[in-house]
Amino acid sequence: MLYSKIEGEGKPLLILHGFLGMSDNWKTLGTQFASDGFQVHMLDLRNHGRSLQSEEFSYEFMVQDVVEYCQGHNLNSIDIIGHSMGGKVAMLLVTSYPELIDKLIVADIGPKFYPQHHQTILAGLNAVDFANKPSRSDVEATLSEYITDFGTRQFLLKSLYWQEPGQLAFRFNLSVFNEKMEEIGVALPENAIFNKPTLFIRGGNSNYILDSDFEVIKKHFPNLKIETIPNAGHWLHAENPKMFHELVISFLEIN
Repeated sequence: MLYSKIEGEGKPLLILHGFLGMSDNWKTLGTQFASDGFQVHMLDLRNHGRSLQSEEFSYEFMVQDVVEYCQGHNLNSIDIIGHSMGGKVAMLLVTSYPELIDKLIVADIGPKFYPQHHQTILAGLNAVDFANKPSRSDVEATLSEYITDFGTRQFLLKSLYWQEPGQLAFRFNLSVFNEKMEEIGVALPENAIFNKPTLFIRGGNSNYILDSDFEVIKKHFPNLKIETIPNAGHWLHAENPKMFHELVISFLEIN
């Protein structure tokens, strides 16, 4: 079963992180949602964080993992938040198992196909040679040769851990991502539809959801609301957590 961090009591609220992320990325907001009266389940998706490592990696497999997690925890009538890759998982989940979910929130990703665009990040991650037993600062120095954005580097370094004394490693399964990178960009199936309340939140400075995408999103999610967080990029929930929290809570509290 998937690893999770559970906080609070009340209606189940699942949170699914993005590619190369993990449940820890949502700790602050998860605690806030718990204080709002939800039982918050922050999951590590397969090949990420502390969850299972597998050669099998696709949205179909990730959806099955989440379904089995819900069954194992006796969860139903769930609300769900998914960011980026986690948003794609959430979209496929709700259109495949609509009886499980009451409300869907998708953060800065659409149902369309996305071409590969993580090549520079993967090159930086693959350049880290753990056989040389690098320190944390050594790993950051290697990443900085490829990834100029400080925030992105810090995000990636959250997955660094001590595998054993003196030996760092990444928690995510980099070798599988190298092999199956194309899986991240696949589109939601053409006939996938979810008729229950749905909120898409995009970053005003992000190009993941364009105005021209609205029609396709509405085709899959006819009961749709779209909000924009101004001056925020793809990591909109980290860049403006206050507005993100307000948008989500006002949407969830509508009957």
